[in-house]
Amino acid sequence: MKRKIIDIDEEKCTGCGLCIPDCPEGALQIIDGKARLVSDLFCDGLGACIGTCPEGAICVVEREAEPYDEKAVMATIVPQGEAVIKAHLEHLLGHGEEGLYRQAIEYLTGNGIPVPPHDTAGGGRAGPAPAAPMACPGSMARSLPEGEAGEAGRAGRAEPALRQWPVQLTLANPGAAYFDDADLLISGDCVPFAYPEFHRDFLQGRVLLIFCPKLDADVAGYVTKLAEIFSRHTVRSITVLHMEVPCCSGVRYVVDRALERSGKTIPVNEQTILITGRVAEEGERTVRRRPGRG
Repeated sequence: MKRKIIDIDEEKCTGCGLCIPDCPEGALQIIDGKARLVSDLFCDGLGACIGTCPEGAICVVEREAEPYDEKAVMATIVPQGEAVIKAHLEHLLGHGEEGLYRQAIEYLTGNGIPVPPHDTAGGGRAGPAPAAPMACPGSMARSLPEGEAGEAGRAGRAEPALRQWPVQLTLANPGAAYFDDADLLISGDCVPFAYPEFHRDFLQGRVLLIFCPKLDADVAGYVTKLAEIFSRHTVRSITVLHMEVPCCSGVRYVVDRALERSGKTIPVNEQTILITGRVAEEGERTVRRRPGRG
């Protein structure tokens, strides 16, 4: 697929590292004195790192970038040298992407490229690929009847509004029946903790999906999964909730890309939650930069 992704001019880059904290996906690292895009897989092209580069070395370009295709990613990683290969392998393991890690190792060995020493969860050097995690019984799709969801309310506590399980997009089954004729609530992970009336004000009558565009590894995979949900079901509406911090705006980015891929037109209502626990009002400044960053 052709998508937007950042590009770094090595001649302009001084290796100052100011871009690293503002990378939405954690995809940038300083290696050999330069900022490097460790993997296409973790860059969503939002460009939140651009404004913090004092040299103007980072821009967004549009080029072919294959989601899920670890071999294609490795083809761009390998020419950058051993240090970047090492960082990429550790990045995959650090995000729990054991399947992609195995594909990367297979690419290296299949092309006669030495696997560099790297941290394999304490081993210090490359070893056997980690075993695939066992399926979790808790990820089974389940609708919650109104009576079951309302038990806490009858006990005098706040009434819960959750209608289905699981809620994490990684675990969601695109074929689950509860997506039929659904009003979707797609939220950043932190929103329910920051906004105390989440159930009452936003979750009532909606099917919930949550993820973190900064810390979750497979953002490109999220685009694919949401596009499949949109394509396979009649979704009435989408409400997008994200925190005011720049990286969390990636929730809307993922939804928009998924809609484009599915070819569906679904009304989207976007709301920003401030870290003070309020819903941002129209026109209110919600993207805050650290002092000294302009």
